[in-house]
Amino acid sequence: MSSAREGACRGLSTFASMAVETDAYIAWLGAHQGTDGAIVILGTGSCGLAVVGGQRISVGGWGPEISDEAGGQRMGREALRRTLWAFDGRAEKTRLAERVLERFAWDPTKIVGFAANATPAEFAEFAPLVLEHASAGDRLAVTLVEEAAEAATRIITRLVDSGAPAVTLIGGLAEPLAAWLPANVRGCLCEPKSDPLAGALLMARQAFFGLESVQSLAS
Repeated sequence: MSSAREGACRGLSTFASMAVETDAYIAWLGAHQGTDGAIVILGTGSCGLAVVGGQRISVGGWGPEISDEAGGQRMGREALRRTLWAFDGRAEKTRLAERVLERFAWDPTKIVGFAANATPAEFAEFAPLVLEHASAGDRLAVTLVEEAAEAATRIITRLVDSGAPAVTLIGGLAEPLAAWLPANVRGCLCEPKSDPLAGALLMARQAFFGLESVQSLAS
């Protein structure tokens, strides 16, 4: 994070002042307007952030190579991996696996070629297909969605255990994955007060006015 922050600051060096923060912090600021609470971003990647008594607790968000277990990138990548298992006969060839194979003209080498150069966003483009088939009971798709929901549950549980009174889910997978969370975890969720853009504006106003807290701006 420090190297990324330094790089961003160098790129903005012509401005008189600047405030650089993570997308998770801005999302938290918008969702909770500076009060205690937590957010979990479920999009291409996944991460969580709680702010309790001024203390930040970050969970996950270490990048697609070794983290982002609850995100669309991981879901899509695993759909391709397990489609190859099905092609080899190592796993059941469900309708989801067939649909993936159809996209690559039933040529597994094309899946390998795609995966070698795919960006996280390109992997995540398969997430809607997985969710569609999970809703129809496809066993491969259900497994992938359950794994993402379990990863999201671990993030949420850690944030609640840290003292966050409520958690807001944010991102393209927030709504579809919420339905797959355990009932006790869903009970910890709340709607955001505003969106990340509003959080960025609050942060900018806080920096401009030199305030320690944004709560007076948010009220």
